[in-house]
Amino acid sequence: MRTLFDEQLNLLHTSMVSMGTLCEDAIAMAAKALEEKDTALAEKVPALAGQIDRKEREIESLCMRLLLTQQPVASDLRVISAALKMVTDLERIGNQSADIAEIVQTRALLMSMRSDTVHDMALAVIKMVNDSIDAFLHANAEEAGAVIQYDDVVDRCFDTVKSELVDRLKSDASCREDVVDILMIAKYLERIGDHAVNVAKWALFSLTGEWEE
Repeated sequence: MRTLFDEQLNLLHTSMVSMGTLCEDAIAMAAKALEEKDTALAEKVPALAGQIDRKEREIESLCMRLLLTQQPVASDLRVISAALKMVTDLERIGNQSADIAEIVQTRALLMSMRSDTVHDMALAVIKMVNDSIDAFLHANAEEAGAVIQYDDVVDRCFDTVKSELVDRLKSDASCREDVVDILMIAKYLERIGDHAVNVAKWALFSLTGEWEE
């Protein structure tokens, strides 16, 4: 019986890796579409978000089977419960990546509005998503804590983007629509960072049974 449980738990880990990878791909694709003004590439992001949605349902179903049929011990119960919570944050990451791509599709942002800081934010949140999943899979509390701390980098980038956009608006009021769109994209990236922090906190919960505020 335990052998079957271990096999299903391994499947859960594999599925979490797959979902995390899809999220990283969605963020990277949306960021590249923005940087290169590539609307065709942006059109592909919603399909990735759809795959993420399906992976969420798949993992939720697996977790429920584990809970209802395998009677997990306390440590395993924390892992399964954490995974159920984490997939919600990962699904939202997929949606927010699609939101970024939608702005690129509908607005075709000017290259003159390109912000290196936005690019840096995208790289930072991809790292956070990857490291938070890795912390869960390897039961690594130190790595989870590092993700939580790294959110400060994303927050500083967001503040920088806001300052850059205010300066740009002061010098050229005609670009206000582009300023709003870039600000929205930066906000979506900041939210993705927040979701990665939640994933890291659930990774810690799986180890300690306590939620980090």
